Amino acid sequence: MALVVVSIGLLALSQMFPAGTRGQVRDRLYSSGHYYAQEKIEEVSARSWADPDLSVGRHPAGAVVESLGTHGTWTRFYQVDALAAPLDNLRKVTVTVNWNYLGDARSAAATTYVRR
Repeated sequence: MALVVVSIGLLALSQMFPAGTRGQVRDRLYSSGHYYAQEKIEEVSARSWADPDLSVGRHPAGAVVESLGTHGTWTRFYQVDALAAPLDNLRKVTVTVNWNYLGDARSAAATTYVRR
């Protein structure tokens, strides 16, 4: 009887390892997605107000995206929006990074404001 109880316990324990591994991979992908978003935020924040990369609209234009990672696992684009007065000296920049994990679409976003 004790052997049956121990066997059931070991079986339940062995099923926790794949779940833990999936969790680690998922978290690593989220971390990479946030890293790629922050990377673009820093790049855009360093640009001057007149730079074409800070023009209002989606960058890259249309449905085009930047492929990132060794296998193009992540895709990235950013949206620049003008703010209404009295905040018209600011532009809102939102960077979105997308990827797939186990067949589900995932994304991370980061937002900053660039001052004239």
